[in-house]
Amino acid sequence: MLSATTATTAATGTAPSTGSAKATDTAASQDRFLKLLVAQLNNQDPMNPMDNAQMTSQMAQINTVTGIQQVNDTLKSLTEQFASMQMLQGSAMVGRTVLLESSTLTRGEGVASGAIDLADRADDVRIEILSPGGQLLDTLYLGALDAGRHSVAWDTSSYQGTGEPGFRVTATRGGTTVEATSLAPDRVLSVGSENGTMTVQLQVHGATAYKSIKAIL
Repeated sequence: MLSATTATTAATGTAPSTGSAKATDTAASQDRFLKLLVAQLNNQDPMNPMDNAQMTSQMAQINTVTGIQQVNDTLKSLTEQFASMQMLQGSAMVGRTVLLESSTLTRGEGVASGAIDLADRADDVRIEILSPGGQLLDTLYLGALDAGRHSVAWDTSSYQGTGEPGFRVTATRGGTTVEATSLAPDRVLSVGSENGTMTVQLQVHGATAYKSIKAIL
């Protein structure tokens, strides 16, 4: 009995491989299969001819392979179209300020800015300002804060460092640690695509995956 794999093997004289199977033209595969099927019918044993069930089974095999290839081609096309649409929509972000997960503050006009996301209400929230080398520069006491997003601002008038300062969040409630996510603002310079994934070029943080953007301000 013929199969899609048998047709490819007989036509090329070599064992099929995953890479070559993917590269084989669908129409050419069908043509080879049908030629081999006709040859099999012409040379079948008259005393033991191929029955209709065998022929139907073989035709179903090639149709299944063809259908899968068409589905793969359609999905690939949809993926490329989605990437193009995402790039077009992402272009509207150029020049905008976004928030991304980062423990580095962004300086501007005498202030280093950031934000935090609290998973729950906290009775005591402290922000430790750190030098690029990790040394403690200052501590901000924010007191009690509700769950959600809160801005962080630190006066940089006395800061003599050359790199962007960092920050560390400590949030507790009744002696239990409250989950807190550090965020930093940055400006979008451009958008691009890498391996089918949209990326944004940020002024401070450089190339960043689009999925890392938490908010557009």
